[in-house]
Amino acid sequence: MTDLRNYAEMTDRFEAGVLEARGFTHVDHIGVACQMLQRYEFLDAAQRYGRALQDVAARAGVPDKFNVTITLAFLGLLSERMAETAHETFAEFLEKNPDLTSRSLMATWYSDSRMASPRARQQFLMPDRFQA
Repeated sequence: MTDLRNYAEMTDRFEAGVLEARGFTHVDHIGVACQMLQRYEFLDAAQRYGRALQDVAARAGVPDKFNVTITLAFLGLLSERMAETAHETFAEFLEKNPDLTSRSLMATWYSDSRMASPRARQQFLMPDRFQA
């Protein structure tokens, strides 16, 4: 697998508020998040990523699609995996962590009703499922 996108450039456009939602795939979300986690300390990356993602959703006409809980939980998971997974490229990172591309990954820790709740969209909620 090779890196198909230049996530450094995409991240620059994302942060500048000029990245369009159209064509911004789930894997692109991950690639940009990884770039931001490499560029910034976690809390700074989370704030910047969250604000830019809110902006993308608003410009796409779907501001309610942004979810604080999903965003922070996923960034935390990515940060941990990046630290624990030896990798040279983003493609290698994904190859070693294929579950990250599953849209249902958060279901391991969160029920659908909790993730879809208005509170989850506005504030970080702790998981309501536990899997050892």
